Amino acid sequence: MRDPREVIIRPVVTERSTELGDALGAYTFVVAKAANKIEIRRAVEQLFNVKVAGVRTMNVRGKWRRVGRSLGRRPAYKKAIVTLAEGEKIDVYEGI
Repeated sequence: MRDPREVIIRPVVTERSTELGDALGAYTFVVAKAANKIEIRRAVEQLFNVKVAGVRTMNVRGKWRRVGRSLGRRPAYKKAIVTLAEGEKIDVYEGI
């Protein structure tokens, strides 16, 4: 079993993810590419001491970017939307 800090890389703090957190109790994280839903659930429960109701994952492809004449690609990553049980909350802005 992996360390929870290897599974959860960082939270995604955008306008849309903040609205999800406020309205539905769902928080978005960038996670390790090899992590599955069970590992993500355990990592969030251990790191934040909350009860997880559900986990949805998606693979995000890197976008093509151009710098001068050279063409490159941003790295791809895996994103997880974690829905918490009723009454649970994570303070995402705590370390910012």
